[in-house]
Amino acid sequence: MQSNKEPITAIPTNIITGFLGVGKTSAITHLLSHKPENERWAILVNEFGEIGIDGNLLSKPKDQQVFIREVPGGCMCCASGLPMQIALNQLLKEANPHRLLIEPTGLGHPVEVLQLLSNHYYQQLLSLEKVITLVDARNLEDKRFTDHPTFNQQISISDVVVGNKLDLYNAHHKTTLENYLADKNFNDKTVQFCSHGQLDPRWLSGKTQNTTKPPCHHHHHQTDSSRDINAEPFPKEGFLSAQNEGEGFASVGWRFAPDQIFDRAKLRTFITGVDALRLKAVFITAQGIFGYNKTADGTTEIELDECSESRIEVIGNRICPDIEATLLDCLASHR
Repeated sequence: MQSNKEPITAIPTNIITGFLGVGKTSAITHLLSHKPENERWAILVNEFGEIGIDGNLLSKPKDQQVFIREVPGGCMCCASGLPMQIALNQLLKEANPHRLLIEPTGLGHPVEVLQLLSNHYYQQLLSLEKVITLVDARNLEDKRFTDHPTFNQQISISDVVVGNKLDLYNAHHKTTLENYLADKNFNDKTVQFCSHGQLDPRWLSGKTQNTTKPPCHHHHHQTDSSRDINAEPFPKEGFLSAQNEGEGFASVGWRFAPDQIFDRAKLRTFITGVDALRLKAVFITAQGIFGYNKTADGTTEIELDECSESRIEVIGNRICPDIEATLLDCLASHR
């Protein structure tokens, strides 16, 4: 094994992309479970919402040679990629990894991430390998997905298109995906299928075919770039909140001070009832620490060993104005 002090060059780097709720976090967790024990892996995660949560939900292998850094607040390429560059440079310095995985937000534009990684500086550090795009073929029957430019861009820059959630497909869904790719002239893509994000690690290997370097886009995100809610001290109320808006979606998230303890049963009721396309959360409850992941297919709850504070992020077409009051009702000490 190479010393952690010796710089690694030509780091194999994969972008794992896909639209909201397609299973990217599960896919990366699965890949981490197959990481060679003698390797250090680095994960750079971008989230649409302002509150970073994926770092808490990603399950690390027992050898712990996994380094995770988050870039909350929308698309990593905004502001000429500066937030991503800072986070990526810090991550590479800390981890000196044998492999780098980058997960853009489900509403992000991975083509600009590719553009940034293709500049002269990163060409000397990274070796861009296969771009993996996860797709839920059931969504190809919904124009909210097929008419969305980001959905199609994620497929267009892929080397491997993975039809995830195969266990939930009807008999025709595999053919639907293959026909969609043909109709869009994406005939150069390798097509694979899996369930529960169980990517074959061999799909990562090999140079990406992407060579284009388009100009950075100028899409709209309503965020306060001067504010880093993930580093702010808690006010006397014991929680902070932030919102984001862009790409036709809205998000709202909260951080709670460590002494804010929740009731697990109330949280279950709250999370089940939230009208959202996507919900991620970690909560300190009176019954233990739990992580939550909600998509259109349902809600999963996992018990966690630790987390420093409770966090939640909700993404939807619109956010209910009463959601904060309902969430606060889930506090164990709330009256």
